[in-house]
Order: sequence, then structure tokens, then C-alpha cells
Amino acid sequence: MTTNQAKSVIRQIFEDAMNQGRTELYHDLIHPAYINHDFPAPVEGFEGFMIVDRMFRTAFPDFSVTIEDEVVAGDRVATRGFFSGTHTGEFMGIPPTGRSFRCTYSDIWRLKDGKGRENWVQMDMLGLMQQLGVGAT
Repeated sequence: MTTNQAKSVIRQIFEDAMNQGRTELYHDLIHPAYINHDFPAPVEGFEGFMIVDRMFRTAFPDFSVTIEDEVVAGDRVATRGFFSGTHTGEFMGIPPTGRSFRCTYSDIWRLKDGKGRENWVQMDMLGLMQQLGVGAT
């Protein structure tokens, strides 16, 4: 897989599937044996990925990811950016606040067979909670 092909897979996950709500594209982009090593506990399998996607989409229907930087090394793609949205549904037990937010993230994806196989994500969860008006200020 070339550098441009690897970047394209990750951009399609974020820009075409997540941002546009075209979740049917995930079948072509997420490996059946997918694992997210970090959020908020490890999530495994294609269905595990879909559960996390639905959680964000339900809590933040206008959820959007912006990639600001990306680096490719072998079968790995690292991205840095932010996600934003409006909290209109329950999120991790927090009732809707109606507040908008912008939360930074960094992640690393490992690709296999042209699909996202593994993912390590770090998000500014404290900043997100503060913007939603819960937790420490």
C-alpha cells in the first residue's frame, strides 16, 4: 500500500464515513478484526467500532472530525486534529447539555488488507467535559 493509499483510507474513514454519516462505507474501510486499544476501554471487532460510532453520533448528531496533520510510516497512519459538535444526546451517562465543543485528538491507525485494523486514540476528554459543563473547570 502506498503512502497516498494509506492516507486515503484514513481520510475516507473520517471525512466520507464519519463526517457525512455514510456509515455503509465502514464495511470497506474497517477490518473485521478491528481493535481500538484506548477508548474508553478496548473495543474489538467491526461491531465494536460501530457501537462507538453510534455513541458519538447519538450524543453529537452534528459530530465532525477535522484532520490537521497526518504522517504515514509503513502500515501506520498517525493523525492529529479535532472533533466538534453539539451535545444533544446522552454521552457516557451525561444528559444532553446543548453545548457545542471542540476537542483535540491524536491517533495512530495500523492498516491491514487496506482497512483500519488497529487504532490508538488520545482525546482531550477533560477539555471535552469542561466544555460540556461537567467535571473540573
